[in-house]
Amino acid sequence: MTTPHIRDFHPDDLDGILHLWEQAKTSDAEPVYALSEVIASCQIDHAVVAVDGDRVVGAAVGRAAHAQGWIVFFATDRTVASVRDSAVGARMLAALERHMAPLGLAKLSALMPESQTRLDDFVAQGFELKKNLRYVERELPVQREELVVLRELGGRLLSRGLWEGVGGMQKEKELLELRLVTPLAEPDLAERFGVVPPRAVMLFGPPGTGKTTFAKAIASRLEWSFVEVFPSRLSGDPKGLAGALRETFQKISELEHAVVFIDEVEEIASHRQGEPPSPLQGVTNELLKLIPEFREQSGRLLICATNFIRSLDTAFLRHGRFDYVVPIGLPDTGARRAIWSGYLPSDVAAAGLVDLDALVAHTDGFTPADIEFAARRASQAALERALHSPGGTGAGVEAGPTTSDYLEAVRSTRRTVSEEVASEFLEDIDRIARL
Repeated sequence: MTTPHIRDFHPDDLDGILHLWEQAKTSDAEPVYALSEVIASCQIDHAVVAVDGDRVVGAAVGRAAHAQGWIVFFATDRTVASVRDSAVGARMLAALERHMAPLGLAKLSALMPESQTRLDDFVAQGFELKKNLRYVERELPVQREELVVLRELGGRLLSRGLWEGVGGMQKEKELLELRLVTPLAEPDLAERFGVVPPRAVMLFGPPGTGKTTFAKAIASRLEWSFVEVFPSRLSGDPKGLAGALRETFQKISELEHAVVFIDEVEEIASHRQGEPPSPLQGVTNELLKLIPEFREQSGRLLICATNFIRSLDTAFLRHGRFDYVVPIGLPDTGARRAIWSGYLPSDVAAAGLVDLDALVAHTDGFTPADIEFAARRASQAALERALHSPGGTGAGVEAGPTTSDYLEAVRSTRRTVSEEVASEFLEDIDRIARL
C-alpha cells in the first residue's frame, strides 16, 4: 500500500476537489463554504492536495485576511485505505501552513459544522478546539461582479429598513406584502401553493402619495438592487429613446435580482393616436415589447408609477403585462398620525405638549409631502420666534413648535390633491384597479 503524496494544487485537480466536496456534502459534516468559494480559493489563494497515484484523496484550502488565516476547505477520502491508515490529514495541514507561512499570519483558524467529529488531524497539527463560540453569517445581496453593471445603470442597493419606515398606510403595505413581497421572497413557498411570483406591477394615484417611496421600500424589503429608469435621461442617447430603453433592459438582465422602477410612465406609454405616428408612439411600442421579455426572467420586478392612469395606452395595462394595478391613495388617519409623529422633534414629542389628534384631523386630504411641508414650516417658525426672543438661545421645550405653530402651518399649506382629483382617483379604483 502506497502512502499518499502531498503537493501543491494544480488546475487539473479540480475534478478531484469537486468529488471530495460532494462526498463531504452528503455526509453529516457538510462544508461551511460554498463550492464556488472553494474553487476560487484553490485558484487564487492557497491549496494543497493529497494524491494516491493519479487520484486526489485529500485537500486543504486556505485564504488570508490580514494577519488571520482561514481554512476554507479540508477533506479526506476515508473510503481509500491509504488515507485511513496514514496521517495524511495532519500532513496536508502542515503543508498548507508552510505554504502560507510567508504571509506572516498570527492565526490559522477553521470553521466546521457542529457534527464534525474527526478532529484528530487538527489536534495533531496543534489546533485547539475553542468552546462557547457561535458562528453567524449573512449572504450579501449584490455580488462583486454585479457592482460594475449596477454602477453603469445608475442603480444601487438601498439600505435595510425602508419597508418598516413607511409610516401608516397599513392597508397598502399588507396588500403589497401578500401580493408582491412574499411570493418573490419565498419562491418555494409560492410554488407549493401554485402561486406564480409577479413580474410587473402598476402603482397609480394622485401626486405625492408615496408611490416612489413604496417602490424603494419593496426593493429594500426584498434586498434586491434598485434601478430607476429615467426616460428623460435616455432621450438624448444617439440610439434614440427606444433604442436606449432596450439597451438598458438588456443590461438589467445581467443582474441576478432587480427591482426596476419607471416613474411617470405616462410620458412613454400614453395613448397612441394621430397620423402620422408621433416619435413617442415608437417608444410606447418598444416598451410594450420589452415587458413580455422582461417577464420571462426570474428575480425581476418591474414597478411602474403614474399620476394619470387614464392617459395610459389601453394595451399597456391589459392582462399579461401587469400582474396587479394597485392604487396608492392619500394617507388615512393611522398613516397621517405616523407621518406627523416622524416630524415632531424628539423633545417636543416626549413632553406631550402637541395635540397630535388635532394635527391628524386637520390634515385629512393631505399627501405625505404636504404634511412634511407643514411640519418643516412650523419648525422654522418656532426657530425664528426663539431666535428673536430675549437672549435668543431657543433653549427649553417652550421654544419648540407648538400645536398652534403646526395648525397655522397647516392652514397656510396648499393641498396637492384637489377634491376633483381625489374624486377621480376613487372612480379609477373602481374602474381600473386590479388587485
